[in-house]
Amino acid sequence: MGAPVLPDLLAPGLRAVFCGTAPGLASAARGHYYAGPGNRFWTFLHDAGIVPEPLGPEDDARVLAHGIGLTDLVKSMAQSHDRGLPYDVPALAAKVAAHRPAWIAFTSKEAGTQAARWLGRPRPGLGAQDWTFENARVFVLPSPSGRNQGRAAYDGRTTRLEWWSELGRLLG
Repeated sequence: MGAPVLPDLLAPGLRAVFCGTAPGLASAARGHYYAGPGNRFWTFLHDAGIVPEPLGPEDDARVLAHGIGLTDLVKSMAQSHDRGLPYDVPALAAKVAAHRPAWIAFTSKEAGTQAARWLGRPRPGLGAQDWTFENARVFVLPSPSGRNQGRAAYDGRTTRLEWWSELGRLLG
């Protein structure tokens, strides 16, 4: 495997690690997480009360100060879709075991599904799960990507922010 497109932003004992599927092409080009023009990750993070101040992609290293980490299931390539990616769930498991966050928040159903499949579990819905990943509680979020907006519902909720806000309440 090649060098990571984006470095992990991890530290021991974080409140949550947000795990995406793979860096998008805009993120790879800019060298920052969730940097696509339509990506709402940074807006959701603040609006859900997970971080106390507005942040943007260029501030990604500052999330550690808020007890938040960032990583992806695919570290070696950028992609604008989820098809045929070399998911490395064992590497994610090793990172989570080493850093011991309270929560792992998958920022797409696809990322959550890959982790669940690796554990022999069925495809998860959105929200808090009844299983753990290397002793971290699991929350599956709707993707913040601009391509995932405008749906009539997100697993029974009308907006993606409702799911992000639920995680914000759980994180305190």
